[in-house]
Amino acid sequence: MAAEDNDLKTVELTAIIREIQDRVRARFPLGEAAGIPLPDLMPVVHARDAALGKVAAIGSVNPRRGGAVNASIQAVKRLVSRSLRWFVREQVEFNRASVLCVEALLEALNETKRALAAAAAENGRLREEMQAALDQQSRHVDQAIAAVREETSAVKEEAVHLQDIRKHWAEWRPEWERKLSVNEMQFLRSVADLQTGFSHRAGLMEANLREQMRAQHSDFHGALDRYGLEIQKRLWEDLAKVRTEFDRLIHDELRLLRLRAAAGVPPPAAPSYSAPASAGVPDIDWLHFARRFRGTEEHVRSGQQRYVPVFQSRRHVLDIGCGRGEFLEVMRETGVPARGIDLSEESVVLCRGKGLAAEVADLFDYLSQLPDAGLDGIFCSQVVEHLPPEALPRFLVLAGRKLERNGVIALETPNPECLAIFATHFYIDPTHQRPVPAALLSFYLEEAGFGGIRVERLSPAIDSMPALAELPASVRETFFGGLDYSIMATRL
Repeated sequence: MAAEDNDLKTVELTAIIREIQDRVRARFPLGEAAGIPLPDLMPVVHARDAALGKVAAIGSVNPRRGGAVNASIQAVKRLVSRSLRWFVREQVEFNRASVLCVEALLEALNETKRALAAAAAENGRLREEMQAALDQQSRHVDQAIAAVREETSAVKEEAVHLQDIRKHWAEWRPEWERKLSVNEMQFLRSVADLQTGFSHRAGLMEANLREQMRAQHSDFHGALDRYGLEIQKRLWEDLAKVRTEFDRLIHDELRLLRLRAAAGVPPPAAPSYSAPASAGVPDIDWLHFARRFRGTEEHVRSGQQRYVPVFQSRRHVLDIGCGRGEFLEVMRETGVPARGIDLSEESVVLCRGKGLAAEVADLFDYLSQLPDAGLDGIFCSQVVEHLPPEALPRFLVLAGRKLERNGVIALETPNPECLAIFATHFYIDPTHQRPVPAALLSFYLEEAGFGGIRVERLSPAIDSMPALAELPASVRETFFGGLDYSIMATRL
């Protein structure tokens, strides 16, 4: 059974080899290549295939019809075949080796045919290249011959032309020499005329230049004198302004001293809400401090004109932290009854000197003594940032209780959304507690019973710091908007 399996494997392997050989023949056809006759190996292939068939048939039993007799005969044949296998084994192996040798020889012959075909193709390519080179060389030779012919014709024409020039040279040269001498004399005469004209024009230009320089020198001295007079005039005007401002300052200080002496007030006490009790308040001239860092009374009063429409129809308006009385003056000009309170006795004396209603009082004590709903307007500028954080909600609740229904409140304070406020104004005042964001103040107002809350940013930082214009607009508007903000609300 093992021998039969080997025979079957041999037959299958032979079929696979034939299929591969057929594919190779189809891919590399053999025949005549570039005029070189190639041998036909098909007879050898057929003989090889027949030998392979015989090799496969050695040791096999021919088939017979079915039946007991035939089956017995087939069994005897197979027994005889198995018993003789040792005898024919060497012959079978020799036959197979011979077939393999023939196949190797066929492969070598096929490789030889392919090499001959490649050599023939290369020979044909070289022959075509050589023919193309010969054709190109022939064309170059024809072009060179044609060029030589054209040049020979041109030389002949040039010789004829030179003969004609030689003939006319003797006639042309005397006339040319005569014209050359005439032109030379005319050229020298023209050069002399040009030199004379240039000297005259140069003299005129020099005289004109000197005249212009004298005129410019005179203009320069005249302008210098005018500018000197103008600068001197400006200097005297500036000195007059400085003297006027200095006189006004002296007048304000003397008036304040007279008011203090007339009122007989002691030195101002520290505000109860402007700083912690342990910190104290610096002993400085706070009116001079306000003039230096907040601005003149005219400047503050012009900025508070924006609140006229808010309080125009009110009857009982209270200014908490009235300071120098700028808001009270605006209300008096508008015809609105208003009074103010402040912890600074100097400020109260100054306000009374202007004929304004003001008194020294703590805002919590004063509001607590007022009847509920006794006010219809409260103004509080630059005060809430002086209050301790825990006192601010209490102040707004107290203010809401003292306002009647639809009464208005307006608060003005530094804007912490503007980063520039921390680099300039906020920390200048030593009594400032902490900045109050607009969102937090709006929340406190809502908690105290106010509605209709609106916030307005004031004093754009770019007006006092032009360098902010170099920042992108979005960054400038977000982090460097108004230095202060005003928040207004209505009692519900």
